[in-house]
Amino acid sequence: MARADRRAQPSPGDSSPVVPASVAAGVPTMRDVAKATRVSQSTVSRILSDAPTAIPIAAATRARVLEAAKRLGYRPNPLARGLMGARTMLLGAIIRDITDPSFPAIIEAVTTEARRHGYNVVLGHAQGSAGEAVELWAVLESRHCDAILLLGDLSNQPALIEDLQGTREPVVALWHGSRSTVIPTVNVNTRGAITTVMEHLASLGHERIAFVGRKQLGDIVERAEAYEAFLVGQGRNVRPEYMPDAPNEYEGGIDALHELMELDEPPTAIVCATDVLAIGVVHAALQRGLRVPEDVSVTGVDDIPGAHVIMPPLTTMRMPVRTMVKAAIDIAIASLDRDADAVADAHPVFEAELVIRGSTGPPRPADTAA
Repeated sequence: MARADRRAQPSPGDSSPVVPASVAAGVPTMRDVAKATRVSQSTVSRILSDAPTAIPIAAATRARVLEAAKRLGYRPNPLARGLMGARTMLLGAIIRDITDPSFPAIIEAVTTEARRHGYNVVLGHAQGSAGEAVELWAVLESRHCDAILLLGDLSNQPALIEDLQGTREPVVALWHGSRSTVIPTVNVNTRGAITTVMEHLASLGHERIAFVGRKQLGDIVERAEAYEAFLVGQGRNVRPEYMPDAPNEYEGGIDALHELMELDEPPTAIVCATDVLAIGVVHAALQRGLRVPEDVSVTGVDDIPGAHVIMPPLTTMRMPVRTMVKAAIDIAIASLDRDADAVADAHPVFEAELVIRGSTGPPRPADTAA
């Protein structure tokens, strides 16, 4: 240890870079950067945090400090930065259901967009539980995340929403549904998405159209309401037996298809609240020897990875994931920057896009009667 300490000290008149002993141990600190460049630690701190200074720092000094920090492998401690009041450059994300295949694409978009702003992402899985979501928020807050994103509809968890209203960090919710909230939200026009799907099926000649989805989730409820509103607007009856309650998983779609096909008058088309359910429905239909779309048309929502490679490829509503994520992170950063105009009415709503593939077609002539 004594020998290492002697190597860390500069010889008189020696202008070569100093290699502090702690660097050899693999734990470079801001103090090590200061020793290596013979610059005060406070100056190093201002340079590395890019903080404004009353006395200008010479460009050569700034370059020398940045080069030394890179060479030594210095990494800022987010917790320490948070305690000093500086931004930690951490973005927290609470995910409603990490098992949902639509979320990997969302997480990838979040991390990519966050990185574009210089942020890293800390993920937490709420598993659809309000209590777990509240605990996750407390963990993310303790890690001094600069802002928090809620990914997926958590509007049916009032305890979480109430707690987040009082947090010091900006909170933005994505796919939260249209319900009013003081928390900024970024949503898709889910009612419009279902209306578009129903119009597509009606244009093909379908009249016996079913809806499959879990009625307890806020965003799924809105899709079910849009389905019912379309039928009423067309002067048709809403048939409760055409609306089986199904958990958002492949098995939910499988069970729903079997239930619908056992009816005396089964539907000729099935609108699924998500692609996950739709894939389950298609699988079960093929198991029963039904042809898709000749015997039954199937649609989904989300356009998850894999929706285009199942047989037949799935007709669905594509969510503008990257556009929505960008809007959410822009709102969060604007809140950090105290940009009141940018967050004054921070509830943008985006439109989904109908992607027509092989899972929809006209009903058989014998099935066109309602």
